[in-house]
Order: sequence, then C-alpha cells, then structure tokens
Amino acid sequence: MRNNQQLGVAVSGLGVGERHARMISTMSEVKLLKLYDPDQEKADLLSAELLVEKAESFNDFLQDERIDIVIIASPDHFHAEQVIAAINSNKHVFAEKPLCNTIDELRNIIDVWRSHSGKLQLHSNLILRAAPLYQWLKKQIEEGLLGDIYAFDGDYLYGRLEKILNGWRGTGENYSGMKGGGVHLIDLMCWLTGQRPISVLTMGNAICTSNSSITIDDQMSAMFRFDSGLIGRITANLGCVHRHQHVLRIFGTKATFIYDDSGARIHLSRDPALRATPVELNPLPVDKSDLLPAFFNALRGNLDTLKQTEESFAIVSACFASDKSLSSGKEEPIKYI
Repeated sequence: MRNNQQLGVAVSGLGVGERHARMISTMSEVKLLKLYDPDQEKADLLSAELLVEKAESFNDFLQDERIDIVIIASPDHFHAEQVIAAINSNKHVFAEKPLCNTIDELRNIIDVWRSHSGKLQLHSNLILRAAPLYQWLKKQIEEGLLGDIYAFDGDYLYGRLEKILNGWRGTGENYSGMKGGGVHLIDLMCWLTGQRPISVLTMGNAICTSNSSITIDDQMSAMFRFDSGLIGRITANLGCVHRHQHVLRIFGTKATFIYDDSGARIHLSRDPALRATPVELNPLPVDKSDLLPAFFNALRGNLDTLKQTEESFAIVSACFASDKSLSSGKEEPIKYI
C-alpha cells in the first residue's frame, strides 16, 4: 500500500456492489478506479455515471498496480476464487457474506491469507454489526444489563421467494439459506454474546419451493450449543410470506431483549403489570456499505484487525457445520480452523 496517498479501489459485482461503488466514489481517502460486472450494460452505465473505468474481467483488477483494495460483491459461488486471487495479487479484500461456500474453500483462503503474514486485511461484510441498535445492545450486554444470557433466538425472514426461484441463489453451487442469510444472525449471536458455539443440530424443509426445480431447503432451523450452556436457535426462512426482516430475542437472567414487527424493546421485570421499555434505535445500518469506512481507516492507520478477520472465519465455519448437520441428520461439532 502506498503511504500518504489515496487507496485505489476496485469493485466486482454490481448488485449490492453498486451501493459500495457509490459510497466509495464520495470518499476522499480512497479512489474508485475500476468496476466489473458480467452484465456489460450495467457496468457501462455505472462506470459512465461515476466516471471510472470499466474492467473487462476480474483479472484486470489483479494486474493493476494502482489497486490496493478489491471489493468482492459477486454471487456467493465466486467469492472463494476471487478472494484467493486478490490476496495472491497482494490486494486487501472486503468481501460480501458468506466469505466462501465450503470448508475446503475456507482452508484455502486461510492458507493464502496466512502466507502473507498478516500484511493483507480481509473482512466480510457482516453488516448488522453497524446497526445503531446492536451497537447499543452489545454495550448493554457487556455492562451486565441482561445478566447471564441463556437463550438467543434469531430469525432471518427473507421474504423474496422470486429471487430464489429465478436467480442464482436457487441454482448456485453449494448455496444454502444459512450461509446466504442466517449468517447475519449467527454473527450477531456470537458478536453480542462474545461466545462461539461448539456444535449444531439443523433440520429443514423445501415446502415453499416444492413445485419448482429448486433443490435446496428453503427453511432451515439450527440449534447451537455453547460451552456456557447457552442455546442459540437460528432460522433461515427463504420462502416466507413476509417482508424482508429479521427477528431477535435474547433471554438473560436479568432482562429480555426483543426486536420484531413491534419494534425493539427490553423487559426488565417479570411483573405482568410492567410494560417493556422501548428502544428507539435503528435495527439496520443506514447503508449496506456502512462497514467500509472503518475498513479503509484501519488500512490507512495500519490497525490490527486480526480478531475481526478470525471472527469472519469462525462465523462461516458455524454455517458449514449447520449445513453438514442438515445433510447428516445429526448434531455436528463445529470445527474452527
């Protein structure tokens, strides 16, 4: 990375990547240099609007010495190959979730990343960490407001069945609802509690997509076990008749936190006469790109982000174990690499 100069950035994939590109184009500490998407018309339009170069292939990024950072927002099944190629080309990487789709891909990513002795930063866009509500909640948990947490329930309600039936998700290699969406709730579970699960038992069905050619389970329910005794229940519900939303309930010995259609609130008493206290904070980040500024600042300040990178590895490992349990029908240990 060149010192005292703008960091050069390239964006691959212009779905959510379009939002990333727009934010980057407004920032002074970085310079958006190239965009790539296999949809040439989409790439042409955005590159012309933002006045940046359109790359003809992902490999164009790797050969450009001006590019310090590659943002990977391609479909999930391209993530591992592109992450590895970018790191091997001495680029820092900010990748959409999931970081990769299989345990073998994760091993390969970790091997390549470690071969650079920690000089390259690698982050996954686990965006709910940027939500004001959960930043507040993490602080409350750390200060003991909830007491000892013994149960964590999270529901990922996708509510976009057409994207499963008509897009790459339903036919993409190794796609699953847990890696594609439930991962956000698994990350919140681990980040908020400061704990990692040791095993998982997952069940699922494909009732919502039973009359289609889709072969994945569109409903997955996973029970995570922790050393502390904490039990986590995470569902990934792709076919639900519901707006796109997540639901969260955290049960502690001193308080219960709930976020659902009625908003966020916290119960501080078992007295039935006392109502829950509303928490008027946004459960979503302002933008899906909200973690980018911190990533860029860490690069410019040479900050140690090893813990965050290793957390990304751990979260996707939990997803892999859930998928394995769904297939085996057994409780599976979670192997952290």
